[in-house]
Amino acid sequence: MDTSISHTNSSSLHISQFILMGLPGIHEWQHWLSLPLALLYLLALAANLLIFITIQREPTLHEPMYHFLGILALVDIGLATTIMPKIMAIFWFDAKVISLPECFAQMYVIHCFFCMESGIFLCMAVDRYIAICHPLRYPSIVTDAFMVKVTGFMVLRNGLLTIPVPVLAAQRLYCSKNEIDHCLCSNLGVISLACDDITVNKFYQLFLAWILVGSDMALVFSSYALILRTVLRLNSAEAMSKALSTCSSHFILIFFFYSGIIVVSVTHLVEEKIPLIPVLLNVLHNVIPPALNPMVYALRMHELRLGFRRLLGWGEELSIHFRSNFSFISHYRC
Repeated sequence: MDTSISHTNSSSLHISQFILMGLPGIHEWQHWLSLPLALLYLLALAANLLIFITIQREPTLHEPMYHFLGILALVDIGLATTIMPKIMAIFWFDAKVISLPECFAQMYVIHCFFCMESGIFLCMAVDRYIAICHPLRYPSIVTDAFMVKVTGFMVLRNGLLTIPVPVLAAQRLYCSKNEIDHCLCSNLGVISLACDDITVNKFYQLFLAWILVGSDMALVFSSYALILRTVLRLNSAEAMSKALSTCSSHFILIFFFYSGIIVVSVTHLVEEKIPLIPVLLNVLHNVIPPALNPMVYALRMHELRLGFRRLLGWGEELSIHFRSNFSFISHYRC
């Protein structure tokens, strides 16, 4: 018995790095997916950076709703940047090796940003609930102090509650196998290589997924249910249309985000039969929302589109163009 334990301990010392194998089952041609993933990543970076700069520079966008949108843009940039450079290195340069500290650090940042995105969606839902259901009290409730407190609470909540994920993973014994059938250091993918009991790890992963994110999801949809009830009671069709237009962009992204979580969770049930599906969906769920969020907001929010035009100088060019055409037509008619 003592001999086996010492053998296990000595074997675990030899594992100082993991090997990220990429997408299981399609290792030979997975590099063909690098181009669309790289384009999605560049789109996410450029669009979210444009949104953040626009919100910071436009005084008309210095409102709580747009501040939350700016924070969401930063979170999306951080989430995509945490995973995409390593995935591109795997696909392009076959750089599959990752050290244990780097792997655990990536695991922590992914969980932190992921829970942070869920928390920001909750803040945005509460903001819209107060604005529509209690409009007279909105200026007194949603103040600058309120924004600082809510943002600070979300940062502390997600930053602290996700620490046990990599800590528990680092305490496991990794004896012989160090190949992860994934493109990133997912918690379940890493701890599945452990030689000892991982019940605590799975329990805490379940806690984050269904207690933390699940409670956010329940509160978000409860807020929108109350908003819908209030909107349907409005006598003015114009006010009803304006309220629904304000919330529609939020609800589209929130529905896509949480439905993606449910789909990724359900596909893990078929992981043994078709391992590619949960891995691919996990990667896409970390890169598609950051690229999709700015496009939805840009299409649905008129004030944000005007901010884009002023920031890029399109508004002034269009104004000069129309004025020159008008003067030319007037001169021709004379």
